[in-house]
Amino acid sequence: MTYDVLIVGGGPIGIACALEARKKNLSYIIIEKGALVNSLYNYPEKMTFFSTSEKLELDGIPFVSSNPKPRKQEALEYYRRIVESKQVHINLFEKVEKIDKAESIFEIKTSKTNYKSKNLVLATGFYDIPNYLNIPGEDLPKVTHYYGDPHYYATQKVVVVGASNSSVDAALEIYRKGGKVTMIVRGGDIGSRVKYWVRPDVKNRIEEGSIKAHFNAELTKIDEDFVEFKDENGKIQKLENDFVLALTGYRPNFEFLEKLGIQLSKDGLSIPEYNRQTMETNVEGIYLAGVICGGMETHKWFIENSRIHAKMIMEDINS
Repeated sequence: MTYDVLIVGGGPIGIACALEARKKNLSYIIIEKGALVNSLYNYPEKMTFFSTSEKLELDGIPFVSSNPKPRKQEALEYYRRIVESKQVHINLFEKVEKIDKAESIFEIKTSKTNYKSKNLVLATGFYDIPNYLNIPGEDLPKVTHYYGDPHYYATQKVVVVGASNSSVDAALEIYRKGGKVTMIVRGGDIGSRVKYWVRPDVKNRIEEGSIKAHFNAELTKIDEDFVEFKDENGKIQKLENDFVLALTGYRPNFEFLEKLGIQLSKDGLSIPEYNRQTMETNVEGIYLAGVICGGMETHKWFIENSRIHAKMIMEDINS
């Protein structure tokens, strides 16, 4: 069988693309290398969305939440129910390994089988590849670029690198579970994009000394029992430490895009080339959907403002 469209990535935007493909009577399949909405699944257990529930809805299907801002588990339940009730065609735990194009047909090799499709939609997000610090000791078992449950760090000396939403959430939650938290922040303040109801909380905890923070600082070395960082005066400081959470952000898989022939901007942002009206890249038949469109500017695209990509793409394919 040759599909009309093969969608790489089974997150909310990949699911939205599938729903739109069905509306247009296009044959489709989603290939997802992990669990259903894998990126959301790997978010911190107590994560609360910035958006209200209606902004996370797909295809007009109501997202009913018991909270002003929905939580991770509610979102997982919502998207799972959509996939089940709409009988979305999705293959999970299947990784795309190679894509070739023979004339006008894409040939896709995965970890399980092979597919053919007239068009591709890349909705792969950005959560799988961390922005590494590239410092000695980053590969030690005590270091992680992902944060899950704060209980794990109870009573431990934890360094949290960064001052984004994820860093601030981790610092506050670990502190409240009895962890001794020190934040190492490259900038001069807590990030301006931190959730407005959380930012005052962390600033107050820092001011009262419950959470220690070093601003205009940079982690330079990680050892089994300590870390070293450069303080705002350029002096190297040593700090006893049990765990390091290097929550410095993530990036799309640019190598995957380049192998497909998709051109990236040369300004350091690596923004893929695509048509803003159709979402088609410079490679005919390959479309982008969701946060992958932003290159390194991963803060520009969210579920709420990229849901429209699905309709744009399927209208163009069906034209």
